[in-house]
Amino acid sequence: MTKTSPTNTLLKQTKVQLGIAVAASIGVGLLIGWFARSSVIVRNGSFAADDIANVRELLKASFDGDIDESKQAEGAIRGVVSSLGDPYTTYLDKAQSKELSDDLKGELSGIGVEVGLKNNRLTVIAPIDDTPASKAGIRSGDIIALIDGKDSSELSLDEAVQKIRGEKGSEVKLTIIRGSEKPREVPIKREVIQVSSVKTEVKDGNIGYIRLRRFGDDTDQAIRAATADLASKGVKSVILDLRDNPGGYLDSAVTVASEFVGSGTIVEERSRHFESKSLVANPGGNLTKVKVIVLINQGSASASEITAGALKDLGRATLVGEKSFGKGSVQEVKNLRSGSQLKVTVAHWYTPKGVNISKEGIAPDVEVKTTSEDYNAGRDPQLDKALELSRQ
Repeated sequence: MTKTSPTNTLLKQTKVQLGIAVAASIGVGLLIGWFARSSVIVRNGSFAADDIANVRELLKASFDGDIDESKQAEGAIRGVVSSLGDPYTTYLDKAQSKELSDDLKGELSGIGVEVGLKNNRLTVIAPIDDTPASKAGIRSGDIIALIDGKDSSELSLDEAVQKIRGEKGSEVKLTIIRGSEKPREVPIKREVIQVSSVKTEVKDGNIGYIRLRRFGDDTDQAIRAATADLASKGVKSVILDLRDNPGGYLDSAVTVASEFVGSGTIVEERSRHFESKSLVANPGGNLTKVKVIVLINQGSASASEITAGALKDLGRATLVGEKSFGKGSVQEVKNLRSGSQLKVTVAHWYTPKGVNISKEGIAPDVEVKTTSEDYNAGRDPQLDKALELSRQ
């Protein structure tokens, strides 16, 4: 994929491929022709490709109203994509394509929250630090039941993201369900969100701390600079904080993990379209000899899970916190002629020891939960435990 989730997605970097030779700007005629040339539309059913052309002709002959062929074409594309039943395979119009690009650049207008589908419910993967969402008390694992009064279960993932985002200064009202608590409405004012992906500091006891918020455009350069800086300061151990990190680029996950391992497989890619292949560590990591503690929680998804799973399986890190989100599919983004894009799931990922991330998630070695009381009091028992282990 070219560099481009939500969100909530692990994205694969490859050269752009025009995997589908039709877009809204081409028009319905070509679209219908594409369907008609397909040898199979539904493998187990009586629906025929000719029905699509028939419906179009019936509408032209009978519909008492205007027909916008461009909208028909776009609707047909969305229908084909949604029929797959995969929330991460989606059609992105021009505006949505720009949002995805801005997201991974760390520039967007919204409330600063990453969302995904979990148990068929719109769920908060990660509120971003110091954004309207985090300041309003939104937490990982919160279920967003309503968006401005609209039932989120009636929306696709991308539609939900679009409704949550909006112009700076405007307000969105989210109805949140948290555990057994009563649903509550949370009004949040949107802002322009600009977030760097990496933050570092040296904590008491000469312990390096790296907070990684996402795997985006700036991550590769930033993580190398951060690890080089900590290595020059002679830190005796490092805490890699992947909590509430919703993921991003695959290559960046490999780059991050490579800073802590000298060699070995980082992740295995499996797909029905090609033989399984392994992605291995890049040479020259800056912190391959020091003790590593990785913090994860239910907001750690996708590329975060690849990184954490690799460091765990390769014996390079102790994982502290809670079980990760469980999003182990990879999406390629393919450019269409109209300027829109197709984001399609092309493979699934397994850790070096064969853990299916989508089904199992990544389990911590040391489980530490953060309660509502901890959160409200500003306590961080997970970080406290990581610091304790770092000093041993």
